[in-house]
Amino acid sequence: MRRSLALLPLIAILAACGAIPQGRQQAPLRQSTQYMSPRPEAQACLASLGQTKASFTPLPDQYFGAGCSTLNTVRLASLSGDGARFGVTNLGPVTCPLAQTFAAWARFGVDRAARQIMGSPLVRIETMGSYNCRTIAGSSRMSAHATASAIDVSAFVLADGRRISVRGDWSSGQPQTRAFLQTVHASACKRFGTVLGPEYNAAHRDHFHVELGGRQGLCK
Repeated sequence: MRRSLALLPLIAILAACGAIPQGRQQAPLRQSTQYMSPRPEAQACLASLGQTKASFTPLPDQYFGAGCSTLNTVRLASLSGDGARFGVTNLGPVTCPLAQTFAAWARFGVDRAARQIMGSPLVRIETMGSYNCRTIAGSSRMSAHATASAIDVSAFVLADGRRISVRGDWSSGQPQTRAFLQTVHASACKRFGTVLGPEYNAAHRDHFHVELGGRQGLCK
């Protein structure tokens, strides 16, 4: 549930590592160090996230070593659309600024596209996780997932029971579902610094990778 700023100093919830997307390996973690940060910018972000009517839990800062950390993160339970709330599955810690952008995209980019194109509102966004202490595949550079700065979105479930997956519907789905996925992908490109999907490479054939950082304007 949403936490008011007055309750932040009392929160002492351990941040988990999050789920590891299928077929990916997580680097071994060192002993973590955690603390609650009173940084004004962190509190301001939580206040702004609360205004989106998202349901979330602030998490303590943690350092895991090897370049991996979860700083100024939250755990999202649900988000708010124009008419109703919808869930988010398999999502570990995400940075608060990423959560803010994700909440806006989910409402204005995904839920509205679902209503306008598919004729049914969104009830759930399925993900392959967020935080994952690992490098970029085929590289020694740390992934944005190693700092909870990226989310991998795999599917969308509508109120009428339809499930639209990136893997199953990006190329071979019905024209309507392909149009929906292309619309939400384009909407993500307007909000996030980096968006990678099936057109990027085979590693992203089953999800949209969204992150705030990276090369601004990288939309594949």
